[in-house]
This record gives sequence, structure tokens and C-alpha cells, in this order.
Amino acid sequence: MEEAKSQSLEEDFEGQATHTGPKGVINDWRKFKLESEDSDSVPPSKKEILRQMSSPQSRDDKDSKERFSRKMSIQEYELIHQDKEDENCLRKYRRQCMQDMHQKLSFGPRYGFVYELETGEQFLETIEKEQKITTIVVHIYEDGIKGCDALNSSLRCLAVEYPMVKFCKIKASNTGAGDRFSSDVLPTLLVYKGGELISNFISVAEQFAEKFFAGDVESFLNEYGLLPEREVHGLQQANMEDEDTE
Repeated sequence: MEEAKSQSLEEDFEGQATHTGPKGVINDWRKFKLESEDSDSVPPSKKEILRQMSSPQSRDDKDSKERFSRKMSIQEYELIHQDKEDENCLRKYRRQCMQDMHQKLSFGPRYGFVYELETGEQFLETIEKEQKITTIVVHIYEDGIKGCDALNSSLRCLAVEYPMVKFCKIKASNTGAGDRFSSDVLPTLLVYKGGELISNFISVAEQFAEKFFAGDVESFLNEYGLLPEREVHGLQQANMEDEDTE
């Protein structure tokens, strides 16, 4: 009787051992995925994995130990994978917060390019009707005058970097006061705020080298405190940090 019972137990054990192959691993994985979905698709925490790994197992239950070991390997992989996803989510969240902060702190309209003013009336309307908090930089130029093309190119770059500043240009012959803006004083930069002229730079190209660029004009305007702090600096720094960590 005892021999028959022992033989039956051995057969049961051998029967269980046949399920420890790939099919058994797949079943464990499916069970684990279902358990994860039932818990709102949240993978096991580190604390839970440590608790499961430290749980006592029967020495005689080899099949259970093997299946448990396989399951822990999958859980550990999922935990590491989830940690990486959490880092990516954190970077996206930080970038979004930075963008929201800049948007809230950036009062007033946005521009981003150089406006071509066609008439003196349009010039006056721009100065008088723009919001008081907006800085307006007007370039008075003429074709063929040395420095005018380079200054127009520089202002196009600055308009992108400083979208809260309204950059404009108008030909001297279209201002209605062409006699005041002869070729001797061109290119001229006029800076307005709140409808008032706050800075006036005639023959401004003389302030730069023969070849100058947007950075030179930016430094010149910053010397007089005419440009606000660049908004994009903080975002670029955050993006660079994200690229370094990826």
C-alpha cells in the first residue's frame, strides 16, 4: 500500500515537472500580464518584488521554485523597463512645465518676423496702437545703402530669438519724411515703447565692423537695455539635458 502511494506521488511529481518547459513559462507570463492588468496595469513595486523574493519556498517543491524564479526574472525586467519609462515621462513633464512657465511669463502678443511698413500712416499706426508693454524696433533703410541689407538680415534673426519684440522696417522714401532720412543717416534704428521714442541710432552701421551679424546687433541693443531676456534659453538648456540623458 505504501509502495503504491509512493509510486503515485512520484508519478505526480514527474507529471508536474513536464510543465516547466517553454509552455509553462508562457503560461506564467500570461498570468503575470493578467495580474498586472487587473491592478490597473501597474507593474509590481520594488518592495513587492523584494517581499516575493524573500518568501520561503518548499525545498521539495522544485517545480514551484523554478516557476517562481522565472516569474521573478520577468518582473525584474518589467521593473527596469518601467523605471526607464518613468524617466522619459519625467523629462517630458519637466519640459512641458518649462514651456507652460514661459508662456505664462510672456505677456503680450507674439511676432517672430520683421514687418514691412509701406506708408508713413502705417508707421504711425504701428507706434500708436501697439500695446504699451511691447518694444518696437524700426529700421529705416533704402536699397543700395551700405549696411542696410546686413541690418535687415540681422533683424530677421533677432525677430525669431525675441518674438515678444516687434521688429519693423520701412524705406526712408515711404515715411513721408524722406528729407529727414537722407542716405547720410541710413541705416537708422528707432526704438519705441508705449508710443514714445526711447532710442534713436542714426548711421548705426558705423557701430559695427564692415561685416556684422545678428550677434553684433544683439550685443549693441543689449548694451542699452533695449532687449528683454531671451525666453528660449531655459528651454534649450532643458532640451540639451534631455538629449544627454537619452
